[in-house]
Amino acid sequence: MASASDLEQRALVLAPHGRDADVIAGVLARHAIACEIVADCAALTVAVQAGAAAAIVAEEALLRSDLAPLLACLREQPPWSDFPFVVLLGKRLAALPRGGAGPLAALGNLVLLERPLSAATLGSAAESALRARRRQYEARELLADREAVSAQLASLNATLEARVAERTLALAEANDRLTRETIERERAQQAMVQYQKMESLGRLTGGVAHDFNNLLNVVQGTMELILLISKDEAVRSRAQTAKAACERGARLTAQLLAFARNQALDLTPLRVEALFEAVLGMARPLLGRSIDVQARVADDVDCVTADASQMEMALLNLAINARDAMPDGGRIVFEASRAAPPAELTAGGGFVRIAVTDNGCGMSADVAARVFEPFFTTKGVGKGTGLGLSQVYGMAHQSGGMAQVISQPGAGTTIAIWLPAATRQAAQAGLPELASDALAGARVLLVEDDDNVRAGMADALMTLGCDVTQAANGSEGLAALEQARPDLVLTDYLMPGMTGAELARAARERYPDLPVLVATGYADMAAIQAALGEGTVLKKPFQLAELAGVVRRSLQGVASTPAGAARPG
Repeated sequence: MASASDLEQRALVLAPHGRDADVIAGVLARHAIACEIVADCAALTVAVQAGAAAAIVAEEALLRSDLAPLLACLREQPPWSDFPFVVLLGKRLAALPRGGAGPLAALGNLVLLERPLSAATLGSAAESALRARRRQYEARELLADREAVSAQLASLNATLEARVAERTLALAEANDRLTRETIERERAQQAMVQYQKMESLGRLTGGVAHDFNNLLNVVQGTMELILLISKDEAVRSRAQTAKAACERGARLTAQLLAFARNQALDLTPLRVEALFEAVLGMARPLLGRSIDVQARVADDVDCVTADASQMEMALLNLAINARDAMPDGGRIVFEASRAAPPAELTAGGGFVRIAVTDNGCGMSADVAARVFEPFFTTKGVGKGTGLGLSQVYGMAHQSGGMAQVISQPGAGTTIAIWLPAATRQAAQAGLPELASDALAGARVLLVEDDDNVRAGMADALMTLGCDVTQAANGSEGLAALEQARPDLVLTDYLMPGMTGAELARAARERYPDLPVLVATGYADMAAIQAALGEGTVLKKPFQLAELAGVVRRSLQGVASTPAGAARPG
């Protein structure tokens, strides 16, 4: 089947008499013109509608036919089309007026050739008609291109406003996204500055704590020896006062370490009522007169398992946050009660809910969902690190409980800390007794680089009945081990040249069953315990009774938790 483009290039031949059609077709073939012979005027009309370049028609075929269908077809031509006809006239021209085409004029684009005519004339006329038709096809393509461009332009004009609005919206969204990214980048940079500041502060407080705890250990040990030896009540009273000051200094150091996030939790039974009294004593001067502070402890609440210094810091931090949420004054309530714990706390045993509630501005749901995230803060630059509530959250979970926030805009905020309940008997458990036959004559190698601390610890050990050999550093300690095997090695952790952990490993290479005890005021207790494996850690400053207990347990080979846990607070 011929394609539409092939049909449009053909010439139609209508010559019904004799061999005229075949002769015309032969002439066209010699001029390389494709043609199709049609039988009558009706077939010519159908062929013109299907597509053709020109028609070569004998006059008699038109004059004897009904031209109405063909003329109707020609009237329906598109504007670019003017279908050409080559009409071969007969010898008798009576039907045609002189100089005209008569009834054939309605066909429009006519070329009249009188017969007889030469083949060259017919071929030339046919080629001329086809060239004219091809020009019409070119005009059709130009018009089609122009219409397509016009349609595209109309479409663009119709959608221009929508596209401008869309592009404007996209630019606005990109600008908003860039603004948010810029703000987030600034927040990240500020958080990094705060983090670096806290890292520096942590290293500073860790070093200060080590030295300060050493000093406290000397003073506290001396005061305890005075209390043991002296019978003068005035001297004993002053020594007791100094000893109490050392205990307060130890708590201050622990709070500094907690602030620097460098303190391992010392979980002990803690009386909630005493905890509230201590926190309120510190909080009231900080909160000012415009803040009313109240404390409520339910009758069925006794003690919780927690770290005393960490809990004091946490509650004090919550009180300060509550104050900042009430710039015009208000009320803060510390409350402890027994209640069914949240579903997240599936561990056995009871829990105590310790809550700090204010009637300040409150928080939206989005802010409340992020308050425990590290470095998240709603305060201005330099007014908050964003680490306080994350410390509360971590402390609660590390203690076996959890933390919650309940807040609504304009309705105040409650921060609740769930902690495992404990008994008063456990909280009031005393320090071990000083007297112990197990310590009499025990050979202890004491390794400590600070002369004053070493002298104080040696006096304390000799007071307990131990036979003490002293060394100023790790190398001297190893040399002493070469000379004789002690019953116990008591060493500091941070020393020049060799740490206490390295000394402990070297000592156990020589004597695998030798007990090693590390006494240190260094901050990272967990790191020390990890380095020592089964080694026992005694946290400075310690009381004489603590020293006696941990030395006795080490000599007896009984595994124990880090000493210092029984220190009353």
